[in-house]
Amino acid sequence: MSAVREDLPEGRYGRARSADERTDRRLKITGGVLGVLFLAMIVWFGWSHVTGTAISGEMIKFDVSAATQAKVHLEVHKDREGSGYCTVRALAEDGSEVGRKDALFDQDAARVDKVISLRTTSQATAVELVGCSPA
Repeated sequence: MSAVREDLPEGRYGRARSADERTDRRLKITGGVLGVLFLAMIVWFGWSHVTGTAISGEMIKFDVSAATQAKVHLEVHKDREGSGYCTVRALAEDGSEVGRKDALFDQDAARVDKVISLRTTSQATAVELVGCSPA
């Protein structure tokens, strides 16, 4: 009895790819595409963060001499025609919040100095600039 050979002669018709080699190639391509997409997403988020922050503020000084009022002097840098708001809060001695205010900056200037008064529920010992955001 003779055995029937079902395989093609090796090397005669080129190299046959095994299923593992095809799977490896597919995984490498998929990983590359996902890596490029992830890198593009990181670049997009970074670019939008850098270009989206068009307003920044700095607290110059504050005064908490009154029992139910605090004053804060802010210097805000923004686009000339842009507008935004800054949030300030007054803190008591134990660190609890006793007052908060959002101040709008819509003047036609790139640098704005403004003194803001905020009412407090009790004596404040410090004032904090929480942050500034475009409107």
